[in-house]
Amino acid sequence: MIFSLDVRRARKGDCMLLHFGTKAEPGLAMIDGGPKDVYKPHLRPRLVEIRNARGLPAQQHLPVDMLVVSHVDDDHIQGILDLTKELTADPNKPRLVQVHSLWHNSFDDIIGNDPAELTASVSAQFGADTRFVLASVAQGHRLRSDAEALLWERNREHEGKLIIAGKEALDFGNGLKLTVAGPMLEEIQELQKKHDEWLEAKKKKAGNEAALAAYVDESVANLSSIVVLAECDGRRMLLTGDARGDKILEGLEKTGVLKKGATMHVEVLKVPHHGSANNLDDDFFERIGADHYVFSGDGEHGNPERESLEMLFKARGKKPFTLHLTYPVADIDKGRKADWQMQQAKEKKKKAKGGKKVKVRPSWSPAKHGLAALLKAKLAKGQKVVIVDKSKPHVIDLKDKLGY
Repeated sequence: MIFSLDVRRARKGDCMLLHFGTKAEPGLAMIDGGPKDVYKPHLRPRLVEIRNARGLPAQQHLPVDMLVVSHVDDDHIQGILDLTKELTADPNKPRLVQVHSLWHNSFDDIIGNDPAELTASVSAQFGADTRFVLASVAQGHRLRSDAEALLWERNREHEGKLIIAGKEALDFGNGLKLTVAGPMLEEIQELQKKHDEWLEAKKKKAGNEAALAAYVDESVANLSSIVVLAECDGRRMLLTGDARGDKILEGLEKTGVLKKGATMHVEVLKVPHHGSANNLDDDFFERIGADHYVFSGDGEHGNPERESLEMLFKARGKKPFTLHLTYPVADIDKGRKADWQMQQAKEKKKKAKGGKKVKVRPSWSPAKHGLAALLKAKLAKGQKVVIVDKSKPHVIDLKDKLGY
């Protein structure tokens, strides 16, 4: 039996493949595709490698049993759009892959508005600076349109409806079971509420800046992340997207996987939101233990954050585990330092303009703020760090060795 997580470099985002089944009947799932400049250098070559390893002829596509786009953020969806752009470019050209089931809650599905009208109205109200804010709306709709053109069934296992947390595990076949632990119905309703509040403020033409901030609140969008617990023959992986730790715990409790106040163990935990401390607290790592922790991120936006790793070390103590980082520690710290200095400059500017309550962070210190120093000080016997290599597969095998 195969049950392996295949982790790809994805800059500031997520990009993974889940292998399951047997060598005779292999199964494959894709989870997110990262932002721009991830598909061609990191995802596509791996898909070609998998197809070749299976001995498929050049004219035959690689079957993908399931593609999960956890939520409508550029650093998760753009790589998938680069894939669909390639697949739809020439209908006469053999397709690299064929997806049998797409799991994706597009933004316009959630809020029930036409994305073109929504984008036009926001741009008219707030100006061109909203183009990045609204990118995810258009990206989600484009993926839905591309999926229809490619005959990919969307949310098939959920009767075409929004994917939300449920109590029954889905038997996906080939030994794979999936439990959706997020988003919860309440989180989808919260996203709808924020949208309605924005529309109301827009009608009144007052408080536009605050209304837009509420509408694009990343924490609200991240709450809509699809969270999946994948199981195979007693082994488990928790794939969390950008969900918030407390909401993941709540979702696991609601599905009955985790008893209220209890702890659980999984073999692999994809740490939420690239290891952002905003999405985590001590109890998340205290209640969910793992053998393997996957932290995606290259230091942009400060992720993975040192504070998050400190929480992990505090919760696990001297117990053995493996940290999987998608980039070398030195590279991550370089990106984190750049982000730190940029934020510090913004804080100084605000304070100079009369912001008396603005707190300016201290200058970057490798010893106090870097991941390298923390890992050197905290790693105990049996705890190790492994780096995703850009030139070869990084596969975490939980059952039989994948072998390619």
